[in-house]
Amino acid sequence: MKILNVKQGDQAWHEARAKYRTASAAPAMMGVGKMSRSALLKACAEGIEVEHSQYTEEVVFARGHEVEALARPIAEKLVGDDLFPATGVCDDDYLLASFDGLTMDDRIIWECKQFNQTKAGSVSNGLCPEEDYWQVVHQLKVSGAEKCLYTVTDGTDENTLALEIYPNEDDFKALMAGWHQFEQDIAEYQPREDAPEVAGRAPDKLPTLHIEVKGAVTASNLDAFKENALAVFKGINTDLNTDADFANAEKTAKWCKDVEGKLDSAKEHALAQTASIDELFRAIDSIKEEARAKRLDLERSVKARKESIRREIVSDARESLAAHVSKVNASLPYPIPAPPADFAAAIKGKRTVSSLRDAADDLLAQSKIAANDLADRVRVNAKIITDAGHPQLFADAGQLCMKDQDHVESVVKVRIAEHEQAEQRRVEADRERIRREEQARVDREANERQKHEHYVNPPKARPEESKGHTPQTVSVKQPAKPDRPSDIDILSVLADHYRVNESKAHEWIIAMDHKALEKWIRDEFAA
Repeated sequence: MKILNVKQGDQAWHEARAKYRTASAAPAMMGVGKMSRSALLKACAEGIEVEHSQYTEEVVFARGHEVEALARPIAEKLVGDDLFPATGVCDDDYLLASFDGLTMDDRIIWECKQFNQTKAGSVSNGLCPEEDYWQVVHQLKVSGAEKCLYTVTDGTDENTLALEIYPNEDDFKALMAGWHQFEQDIAEYQPREDAPEVAGRAPDKLPTLHIEVKGAVTASNLDAFKENALAVFKGINTDLNTDADFANAEKTAKWCKDVEGKLDSAKEHALAQTASIDELFRAIDSIKEEARAKRLDLERSVKARKESIRREIVSDARESLAAHVSKVNASLPYPIPAPPADFAAAIKGKRTVSSLRDAADDLLAQSKIAANDLADRVRVNAKIITDAGHPQLFADAGQLCMKDQDHVESVVKVRIAEHEQAEQRRVEADRERIRREEQARVDREANERQKHEHYVNPPKARPEESKGHTPQTVSVKQPAKPDRPSDIDILSVLADHYRVNESKAHEWIIAMDHKALEKWIRDEFAA
């Protein structure tokens, strides 16, 4: 971290903040701050510094500085070291953080928040309020500190609650993913017309309806009243698009209901003076019905248009997410699905068009970040699988790449080990098969040579006489005639003699003209 030579709140400090992504903006960027993410995006994209009200500047911030000064000795006692205010930027000159307190060795940072019951309740339960948590994560990322002392205090010991927050790599990864997506959104930013807060406006008041009767109508401005009323009703806008249109319509519907009530009162007043004046009552009923019809029409229009706008916002958000996922998939070896994003639930309970859009935009940003995170995981896991080789072992690579890296590495190791073991068994089996076949061939050839030698060179009888000796008569038992050789023996001798295989010798025997051969044998032996 590099410490900047600026004082918090001075002009140099403001100029430095404009160059970096700041810790105070991190909660809004993550969609959990008091400022909406859409408002922050607009301010950053258009280069507009976020302005605070005079009350916030003069009361809230001033009180915060006062509390911080009172609480500093308490915090120093808790950390056992001096704490100095400082502003620093990370080594890559991207993130900036202003610290309420920092030890000289940069080991501990301090974040001080004013006491309120909600934050105090969170700290009592061991939790940092969500609206402050990402600011602390940002500060830990910039500083590289070992921990952050987070306090909620009014400057007194009895109302000071403290919590220690430690660095978390998963949080750092989520924070940076959020900022990177924010940069993409700035690059693709399209200005959107602001929808100002509106209170709604009803038509001008109708003139007071005055009626006096004495058995007959003696005085009345009913005709002028009716003409004026119908003109006003005709001019009421029922084409609703903006927050102002909705606010006007809702207020006008209430106004119409008031007109209905006043007409009922006028009618009852007239009835109190006379039993029945048909023309008067028909006119009053006609005006009342017109007011009622317009009111119902406006109420239906408001409801229908609100639902239409909700559907449009949800549809636009879904299309934007689908387009983002499609763009991401173009750079991936295996496509990822769109993260689950319930935009309809996200905008539930929102009343204005701007709040509806803000809610949908926040969820859209979170979903894009989730898609980017999954894409990064797929890239890393795909490389692990590719580097391992043996693509035939990973037919399910598309699904496997979406798992945690540790799981993928484990699966790759197991499958390759099993494959190598199976390959070793196959090689050994092939070697054994080849050895057996070679031994069988050697045995077969030796047997064939022995048989051939026996039939080609049969053993000769030893002579019974020697020179100079009188032969003696010896009774010798004649050896039995050898049995007929087998067909295979005959075939083997023929094949060996002509240096062909047994199959070819067999073909020759089958092709022999046996009748001619028998005749030749008879003639030969007869001679």
